[in-house]
Amino acid sequence: MGSDTMQSVIDLAIQKEEEAYNFYLNLQKNVEDKSAKDTLKYLADEEAGHKAFLVKCKEQMSCDIVLRPDMPVDYKVAENLKQPDIKKNMNSEEVFLVAANRELYAHNFYKGLAELCPKGPVKELLLKIAGEEMRHKEKMEYLYTNTAFAQTAGG
Repeated sequence: MGSDTMQSVIDLAIQKEEEAYNFYLNLQKNVEDKSAKDTLKYLADEEAGHKAFLVKCKEQMSCDIVLRPDMPVDYKVAENLKQPDIKKNMNSEEVFLVAANRELYAHNFYKGLAELCPKGPVKELLLKIAGEEMRHKEKMEYLYTNTAFAQTAGG
């Protein structure tokens, strides 16, 4: 795959990471709960980090891809629960579920794009980004389940 294709894919990925960053900052405005606000800030920072990585790849026309050995756990919460509407004063459970759905969308986007590419650096880059988005989904689903189904003193 040529450098023009690599640059186009990276440009698209940069755009998606900017959209995700802005999404989380805007969602944060609808939340009062401090822990949920902090989580959304964390996610926005993660997306900004992805963008910085992609900008570096674009500048160098090369990406040092280091795959994490651990595989994220897919709890499939986002796939099985209706996503709440974004509104003022969302509770933590709603925020985490919206974020999990957003990360699922991002994962599927990058994975689908990778499936269109032949073996090589572009495909590897897209699969790495898809994996990162799945890690975010795992974190959001973990937070959702621990908030929505908090353990009680009785077990």
